[in-house]
Amino acid sequence: MSPAVSEVFWFVSRASGVTASVLLTVTFILGVVTSGRRRPAGIGTTVVTGLHRNLALGMMVFVVAHIVTAVLEGYVDIGWVSVVVPFTSGYERAWIGLGAVAFDLLVAVTLTSMLRHRIPERWWGRVHALSYVLWPAAIVHGITMGTGSAWILRAVGVACLAAGAAAIAYRLTGRQPDETRRTEIGQQPWR
Repeated sequence: MSPAVSEVFWFVSRASGVTASVLLTVTFILGVVTSGRRRPAGIGTTVVTGLHRNLALGMMVFVVAHIVTAVLEGYVDIGWVSVVVPFTSGYERAWIGLGAVAFDLLVAVTLTSMLRHRIPERWWGRVHALSYVLWPAAIVHGITMGTGSAWILRAVGVACLAAGAAAIAYRLTGRQPDETRRTEIGQQPWR
């Protein structure tokens, strides 16, 4: 492969990886914030769910572009097996392996989401809960594999971690609307 083509693949790999990280984080935040019938006031469930789904599908395009260009780029040896079998890469085994774990989980979450109406709800929910492992694995992969001289790539990763952590904190500290209503009703005197 010519050096010019390899360089283009290098830039596309980095750009698609960063874009996928941002889209993954936004998708993750939408899922976390709206899970359990909890969503921002005034926004319809259909709109939020549609946005979550479409961002996830768009993110998949960038993930595929990132993987294909990273393997084809040729500057380092990342084989196709290393894409799906974690910790088999000859280059940065741990961090590429973390990316493979994230990719495998992403495939599982995506496939079960596509089959959601054909599988039991509890199966879908359990697999979808793996997003709490998938998202940080992907972001840490991006931070650790980010180009050393391009601090902005790592800064985007750290910002994604902060935003996702804030969404998780929101989800864990807030009460569900139906839980709040049950508490209010439970505190009323019986007549």
